[in-house]
Amino acid sequence: MNDLSKETTPVVTPGPSAWDQLTGAAAAAPPIVTAPPVPQVTELTSPPATPTKLSVTSPSPEAVAHTPQGAPLASPVYTEELHPDLIAQGWRKFWSKRENRPYFWNKVTNESLWEPPNFARPHGTFDPVTDPLGICNAPPGNAHLKRRSSEEVTQAGGQPPLKKFVLAGPWDLEIATNVIILERSPTTLLHPHPEIELMRSTYTMKLIRTYEDLCQRRENIRAPKDSFNRWLMERKSIDRGIDPLLPSQCFPEVSPSMFREIMNDIPIKIVKPIFTGAARKQLSQYAEAAKNIIESRSAPAVSKKVVKWNAEETFQWLRRTVGASYEDFQDRLAHLKRQCEPHLVETVRESVETLCKKVYHISVEHVRRIRERHVQLLSESGIHEPPLVPHPPPIARKVWCYPVQFMIPSPRMPVVEYIQDRDHMVIKYSQTSQSQPDTQYINHTHLQKLEQLYRFSCYDDKKFELFIGRVFCVLKRYQTFLCNTSPASQEAELTQASLPVTVFECLNRHFGVTFECFASPLNCYFRQYCSAFSDTDTYFGSRGPFLDFKPISGSFQVHPPYCEELIDATLQHIDKLLTESSEPLSFIVFLPEWKEPPLQCFSRIDESHYKRRQVMVLGMEHEYRHGYQHVLEKSKVNVKSVHGTMVFWLQNNAGFSRWNPTDSRVEALLEAFRPGRERERDKIPQAEPTNSSQPTPEATTAEVK
Repeated sequence: MNDLSKETTPVVTPGPSAWDQLTGAAAAAPPIVTAPPVPQVTELTSPPATPTKLSVTSPSPEAVAHTPQGAPLASPVYTEELHPDLIAQGWRKFWSKRENRPYFWNKVTNESLWEPPNFARPHGTFDPVTDPLGICNAPPGNAHLKRRSSEEVTQAGGQPPLKKFVLAGPWDLEIATNVIILERSPTTLLHPHPEIELMRSTYTMKLIRTYEDLCQRRENIRAPKDSFNRWLMERKSIDRGIDPLLPSQCFPEVSPSMFREIMNDIPIKIVKPIFTGAARKQLSQYAEAAKNIIESRSAPAVSKKVVKWNAEETFQWLRRTVGASYEDFQDRLAHLKRQCEPHLVETVRESVETLCKKVYHISVEHVRRIRERHVQLLSESGIHEPPLVPHPPPIARKVWCYPVQFMIPSPRMPVVEYIQDRDHMVIKYSQTSQSQPDTQYINHTHLQKLEQLYRFSCYDDKKFELFIGRVFCVLKRYQTFLCNTSPASQEAELTQASLPVTVFECLNRHFGVTFECFASPLNCYFRQYCSAFSDTDTYFGSRGPFLDFKPISGSFQVHPPYCEELIDATLQHIDKLLTESSEPLSFIVFLPEWKEPPLQCFSRIDESHYKRRQVMVLGMEHEYRHGYQHVLEKSKVNVKSVHGTMVFWLQNNAGFSRWNPTDSRVEALLEAFRPGRERERDKIPQAEPTNSSQPTPEATTAEVK
């Protein structure tokens, strides 16, 4: 048994910039990307600063793919030979692309030299200054790990200097996790690839156009705004398919979300009018549309009679009524809707269900084609398709929460261009079948954040050879998921909106929160979080989708996207986690205040015996960070919320004992929500990181047996 609290806390050094490394990146076979060895939990007093970097027992080789070890590849243009006796001793000559000069490496002793070896040199002696790879004096068990230029060992102590690099920005990536999980199997998802992301985006846009066309031709309505995006979220909450974005294995096939939103717009979309004339016009349009539907569809005779009679009565009332008020027209519309809606629903139900099924079946076909092309790319790189069902971990042991692992290596990444444009980075990927390259944008602050997250989580790409291609895949995936390319989209603002920095600081300080249950690499505050996509986000710290995440202990922030089915599934999952664990568990849930109609999930929370407290943050009296904060100017990031926000504390007994929502703590949270608090915080010079280097007693993980 190892005591993790006695381990030396690893530190993160800034190192050379990713762009310097990308410039000289080698075109050799790409490494396999997996998470680091899983840190096992034993007796704890405080969580380590970087728990995933501790030297502990790693999973079995059969369960996790590891980077092949061995001699570095020789340069094909470097042909100078060594003395035969030196070659017999194991010496070889290689070219360093980082230093732009040759070096010598002994595959037998793992020694490396800048100068040619000589026979008079005593065996086993070396000078650390002339050790190019930094492997001669490496600790036992790490002989094959190359040293980065920023991690040069000191000549005196022989240990790396204790440097700590704190990245500036609206986040705190140095906060240690207090989340404990059971060790889990690697994912069977395939590594992302720019060509596949473009293909997936193309098929998704085709599916959106098909959906809009079906609504127009079959139901004579415009597709409900942003309903396709909510359909994706609702389907993925129950999908067990092989594609990370498009649904392919759902039951039932008819989406309740899509069916409900289409029905709400039949016969016309009802909006609250501003003027009396608009109210009169909407009443007339509803009566006319209801009459046309009932006449053009095969409906029972009773339904036709009721709808026609009410429509004709409405027309007569409009003709003989002069000077009716706004309220009169609204009351008449509500009466007409109550009379006609049941008959209209029964008339168009079968047609709408067929529409929903057709959209789903087209999605299944698109997933099949995407998978075939992705497997073909793997075979071109000599990689076999993994089994669809992973093997379970050999031993169910408690570990610190770690990123998702892959079962297979990554295919070769194509060339992805990047150009600096003022305060943005322009990332372009050109495909031979397209006349114009696909272009993505990200500001430098968020790009540096992705670089730091990549250092934390992606240990098998130390040279950042695959970094820029994976950033492109992340940006393209979320652009496709939001179904638009406009930063001004309201739905993007709501779906990817995040809490202000001051709220996260308060949650961490007073409630020990170290984990976000719904985030992305672009909007996360902590370096550990759950996100919608395991394949693209795991390089940047994602632990996978929250509905597949099963923590045993920890404190969490829960801010799901505004999809009723997803919110309901989230609350059911939280209730199950709190019931199954006796360890400290706490979930602080942020939900919108939906008044008409009220969400069913509110009644679920009210009936839960795990609810400890709830508060209300009024609309227009708090702010959120925009969903496109990675491309917007800093002055446009904070957006006032027109809806109120409900905050709930769901905790088991141990979690309530540790992170009790007392009056003072709740008051501090409401103060952190006050508009302008984030701007006030930015004006104050930060003398030190917002989180203390010593974890508070509330954030300390309990002893785990």
